[in-house]
Order: sequence, then C-alpha cells, then structure tokens
Amino acid sequence: MQTEVMFAGFGGQGIMLIGQMLAYAGMNEGKNVVWIPSYGPEMRGGTAYCTVVVSDRAVGSPIIDRPTTIAVLNRPSLDKFATKVRAGGLLIINTSLIDATSDRTDIRKLDVPANQIALEGGTGKAANMAVLGAYVGATSAVGIESVRGMIRKQFERKRELVEVNLRVLDRGFELGQRVAQA
Repeated sequence: MQTEVMFAGFGGQGIMLIGQMLAYAGMNEGKNVVWIPSYGPEMRGGTAYCTVVVSDRAVGSPIIDRPTTIAVLNRPSLDKFATKVRAGGLLIINTSLIDATSDRTDIRKLDVPANQIALEGGTGKAANMAVLGAYVGATSAVGIESVRGMIRKQFERKRELVEVNLRVLDRGFELGQRVAQA
C-alpha cells in the first residue's frame, strides 16, 4: 500500500515537523518513505508545505502532483491545494482557522478543530499534532505507536511537552478513526 500526503499551512505551524515525524515513523516500520519540504519566501508566516510518501514497495517518484490526502492548517492553503486531492482521496481541514470547505463531492473531508484540540490539550502550539493524529487515524499509513515514539524522541529534552503532544495527537487520531470507519 502507498499513501501520499501534503501538509500545508503557515511557516511556524510545525508543518515540516509533522512531515518529518511521519516519514521517520514509516522508516522505523521498515517502509519506504519520501519527505520533500517546500517553503514560501518567508520561513515564519509564509506558506510552507511538505509532501510525504509512505509505501510498502519502492517509491517510483518522489514528486506527487495529486496526493491521496491533503491536510490544510490555514485558509490560503485550502484555497491553493484543495483541488489537488486525488479523486477518492481525503481533505483534512483545520476548522479552528478555516471557515470554509471544499465543494468537491469526489473526496472525503475531515474537519479537525486542531487549534481548539491543542488548547484543550494544554498548549496552542500543538495544533499540528492534532492534524497528524487525524491523518494517521484516517489512513493507517503508519501505526500510531510509531508516531508516539517519534514524539517522545522529538521532545525528549522537553519532557513537559511529551504528554501534551501525545494528548493532542490521540484526540486527532480519534477523529481520524471515525472517518476511516465511516
């Protein structure tokens, strides 16, 4: 099985971090992965996105024009990328910051109030983890335990952030699983 995802948002929202964490989780499971970052003109505040391919076979091309999933954390990213989701794919929308949706009927949509989940979990800075959890829950691209392990490793020097990020990840995962089961 091969899955492709594009995470997109403002620079500073942790887009690259969740892409890397997903890629490393896939590698730790023995899967083939590709992670390609793309930054706008400004690092913080500008548009940032990355694509990640996770596959149980060799990846034919690292460039993905129409990914199976796109997760958008801000309105400019929705406007720019929603049309690129492959038919039958999934669009994850951070409804905390985006008051719109896609009118496409050939894809599944998952509304994730990522910033709200992060605040309820203990920090507004973990909205990206809610989106990552939702993606993993909806697609099973990697196991949730692999992602939890990446969070523990990423924040090992800031122990207070481990539990917060795990709580937010798990809440997003629960939302994603609802879409997977529907």
